[in-house]
Amino acid sequence: MGRGEIDVTVFQVLADEYSRRILLAADRDPKTAKALSDICDASLTTIYRRVSTLQEHGLIQEHSTVGADGAHRSQFETTLEELHVTVSDGELSLSVETRDELADNFTSLWTNMRENR
Repeated sequence: MGRGEIDVTVFQVLADEYSRRILLAADRDPKTAKALSDICDASLTTIYRRVSTLQEHGLIQEHSTVGADGAHRSQFETTLEELHVTVSDGELSLSVETRDELADNFTSLWTNMRENR
């Protein structure tokens, strides 16, 4: 999704308490659905529904891992870095900046600096 105007339904997503709890819980490091369920005091069904919605809007991403027992597990990590709300000419716009985009911007800046020496 990256930075730019996006659908205002993100407001509705972020208005949901469970969605906000999930984003905060998965901010520092990836969490399994079970861990999110425990932290957010929500059923696994609620967690999976909210995670699905958050993924649709590019606010969380899924990582697959293999445990010591060989079982595959999914972990979820927040990608949202910044949220910008602008009111201009009677219109409300919302933009989101993700961590991936910030990393890409830094890499591009560094590459340009090295090439222009």
